[in-house]
Amino acid sequence: MAEIITMGELLVEIMRPTEDVPLHETDKFRGPFPSGAPGIFISTAARLGHSTAIISGVGRDEFGENILRRLKRDGVDVTRVITPEDGRTGIAFVSYSSDGERKFLFYMDNSPCVRAKAPEDFTGFEDTKFMHIMGCSLMADMNFAREIVKTMNALKSRGVRISFDPNVRLEMIKDDSVWGILREVMNSASVFMPGVSELKFFMNEQDTDKAIAKAFTSQALEVLVLKDGSRGSRVYTRKGLEVTQPVYRVRQEDATGAGDSYDGAFVCGLAEGKTLAECAQMGAAAGALNAAAFGPMEGRISRETVKAMIEGRLQ
Repeated sequence: MAEIITMGELLVEIMRPTEDVPLHETDKFRGPFPSGAPGIFISTAARLGHSTAIISGVGRDEFGENILRRLKRDGVDVTRVITPEDGRTGIAFVSYSSDGERKFLFYMDNSPCVRAKAPEDFTGFEDTKFMHIMGCSLMADMNFAREIVKTMNALKSRGVRISFDPNVRLEMIKDDSVWGILREVMNSASVFMPGVSELKFFMNEQDTDKAIAKAFTSQALEVLVLKDGSRGSRVYTRKGLEVTQPVYRVRQEDATGAGDSYDGAFVCGLAEGKTLAECAQMGAAAGALNAAAFGPMEGRISRETVKAMIEGRLQ
C-alpha cells in the first residue's frame, strides 16, 4: 500500500561539473543521474521509511534502467511506471552559474513519462494519505497534465490530501492553457510549497505578504511552506506565520533537487502527525543532505541522518 504517491516526469540529468560553463561550449559533463522533481520527492519519502509509489514512464533504454534501478533500491513502488517499446527516456542537460543560477535544456518529446495515464482503478491506494504534484509535471505535456488532474480528483474524493510545489520551469511551457491547470491544482491543494519568487509570480503579487494572503483565498489550503533558499523556510497557516526554519549549514556541492527533498521530508512529517516545526526541521535537514552531494537525487538521506542533522550531530 502506498502512503505517499506522486505522478510526474522521470528523466536523467547530465550536468556540468563546474560553474560558468554554458551548454553551447564543448566541455565536460557528469551523469547520467536519475532525476525528475517527482522522482526526487518520492525517493526522499521512501528513504525516510514511507511506503511510496510513482506513476510515470521511462524508455526501454539504459537511461530508463538507470532511473528504475535507483528508485527500486530506495524502496519506491515502480509498478505503475510504464515502459513502452517506443520512445526514449527524458533528458535534462544542466549548467550552473557562479551566482547560483541554473540553466536547463530539456529533451522530453515522445518521452514515455508524459504518456502515463490515470489508474483505471485505485487498488493499492486505500492507505494513501498524500498525493504530491509538481508544477513542472503539468508543464511537460497538456494531455499528461490532464491525467495528473484526473488522478488528483479521484484521490481527493477519497480523502487524500494534495501537496503542490509549483516548481515553475518556463522553458517547458508550450501551451498557455497550462496556467488554468496550475490554478486548478493550486485550488485543490491543502499544502502549497513554493519558493518566494514562485509565490509572487504565481499570485501575481510583488509584495510577499499580499501574495501569502492571496494564496489563502483558496478554501482548500491549510499550510503554506515558503522556501527561501539560504534564508531557510517559513510555514504559514490561516492564523499567520507559525514556523521560521533556518537552513542547516553544509558544504554545498549541488543545490539541484534540494527543494524536492525538502518537500518529501516535510510531507513525511505531516503523514507521521508531527508538528509543523518538526516537519520544517525534517524538510530543512533532507534539503541540506541533498545539497551536500553532487547529483539531483543524491545525498545520505535516511531517518538516522535527518535526525542527526536536526540534533546537530551531523556536519
